[in-house]
Amino acid sequence: MTETRLDAYLKSRLALADKALAQLFRPKSGEPKTIRDAMRYSIFAGGKRLRPILLMAAAEACGTKAEKVLKAAAAMEMIHTYSLIHDDLPAMDDDDLRRGKPTNHKVFGEAMAILAGDGLLTYAFEAAADNARALGLDARSTAELIRALAQGAGTQGMVGGQVADLEAEEWKGKNHGFNPARVLEQIHLRKTAALIAASLEAGAILAGASAARRRALREYGEAMGLAFQIADDVLDVVGDKKKLGKNGSDAQNQKLTYAALYGLDKARAKARALVALAHRKISPFGPKGQILGDLADYVIARDR
Repeated sequence: MTETRLDAYLKSRLALADKALAQLFRPKSGEPKTIRDAMRYSIFAGGKRLRPILLMAAAEACGTKAEKVLKAAAAMEMIHTYSLIHDDLPAMDDDDLRRGKPTNHKVFGEAMAILAGDGLLTYAFEAAADNARALGLDARSTAELIRALAQGAGTQGMVGGQVADLEAEEWKGKNHGFNPARVLEQIHLRKTAALIAASLEAGAILAGASAARRRALREYGEAMGLAFQIADDVLDVVGDKKKLGKNGSDAQNQKLTYAALYGLDKARAKARALVALAHRKISPFGPKGQILGDLADYVIARDR
């Protein structure tokens, strides 16, 4: 697939994700307007919609149309956005900008930002369950879908990775038994790659894929997710802050990153090796997995 065709694919799937989110975030009776406004502010602040697009691509690779999995795709964006709102809080990364706009707590206050994140996380499971019901998934498959999302987002996944990330701050002063390379990989396998892998597995579950295909997509997601995080670490150093829409805060916060630990050249080489691994994991899909390979290439070629 040429770059032009990949751009067209990304544009069309992003439009599907945005349409689904717009429908899900219509006003509801009995819901406080303030929380709805706070949730909408961050959901519609922009973004690549990578996780929803990956869920759609996985479903398509397994024989199901993207239009059939839109609520679950939207759920992945809700989980991701909740994590960004909470990451930006003063108690965490203390960021003022996200996607070129003031962070949620700067607009709505810390308490409402926390609740907006909570609301997005819980709404995600409602949307995913609705999607499973609409597709007529059996109880076992529906339970597997919810498990995949919860594990990717929870203490074994994204939340656990965030904890490890906080504990690794000021890593250069850690004691002799601290292994920064091992800790760094574990942070990002959980913090970033786990939710990406969950997006892919969720798409496969919704499509009724075999256990082998689910495993292949999950392993592809883990490799791709690590490559994505390395690219983020590099961009935090060399990227155009206007394009990124945020201030690079990793160095200021003494974060343990691939760029800080390995240097830019070795970090980039590691990302390329992980993308090659991602390609190998999806080779059994043949032509149906081509877009997944192109998406893996995209995550390290992007400039924001």
